[in-house]
Amino acid sequence: MSNIHNDQRVGVFVDVQNMYYSAKNLYDTKVDFKNVLDAAVMNRNLIRASAYVIKGDSPGENNFFEALRKIGYEVKIKELKEFYGGEKKGDWDLGMTVDMVQQAKKLDTVVLVTGDGDFAVLVDHLKSMGCRVEVMSFGRSSAKEIRESADNFIDMDDKSDKYLVD
Repeated sequence: MSNIHNDQRVGVFVDVQNMYYSAKNLYDTKVDFKNVLDAAVMNRNLIRASAYVIKGDSPGENNFFEALRKIGYEVKIKELKEFYGGEKKGDWDLGMTVDMVQQAKKLDTVVLVTGDGDFAVLVDHLKSMGCRVEVMSFGRSSAKEIRESADNFIDMDDKSDKYLVD
């Protein structure tokens, strides 16, 4: 796999819900998505930054989505689904996977911001396509499979103050 260099074409793909609940459960605060993007790019050539969100009609969520856009993310929105019996579900795993596979041909490095172990197979596939794959997440809430499959795992717990809102 390639080493990090300034000419690398980088795509950043953020599982916002995963990061939101990790920060809330571990630190009782919110993620600083600007600092996450800056750390993911590391002065390389950013091709695309996508943030995947679930719209649940919460107060202030449209302001949050707009703030993500102003930082530089393309915000991809999916409606929260409510099933018979009251169960609610919002999931971007398949959409994120398709986007990353489609973008991989244009990227040298994929930075996946999630701790969801379901993405480990995708990480292996992207590596087989020739991409360097870096994963960023809070280590304490990250699946072992995704940490081990990445070329580089950036544990956001190590510098949590950098990645959290005061």
